[in-house]
Amino acid sequence: MDALLKLTKFGIVGLSGMMIDFLTTWLCKERLLMNKYVANSLGFSLAVVNNFFLNYKWTFEAKDNNISIDFIKFILFAIIGLGLNNLFLFFFHSKLQIRFYIAKALAIICVFAWNFTTNYFFNFHS
Repeated sequence: MDALLKLTKFGIVGLSGMMIDFLTTWLCKERLLMNKYVANSLGFSLAVVNNFFLNYKWTFEAKDNNISIDFIKFILFAIIGLGLNNLFLFFFHSKLQIRFYIAKALAIICVFAWNFTTNYFFNFHS
């Protein structure tokens, strides 16, 4: 039951991160005319920082005094997640010709399992 509650909280935090991610990506891509993969990476990165702090305090209620190590591990998992996210985005958008923001949402869904599993078992485990 504890894992299900954490998964639910992780999903809620993920939704807040997704809003940050999409808004940042949209601003960078559409308004600042940045490369779509650079814009995607910036949006993803800001969402990761948001998600770390919310997950650290609320989802996993971490009591570890070494927040720096937890943050570094979270970032390392997120970097791998970013690579996966961009691969899925490229596949869905460039290969399957799915509209960019729909492809981005699909990529986020695909990477969600990686993010939760790595953080649940390897970063914030009790």
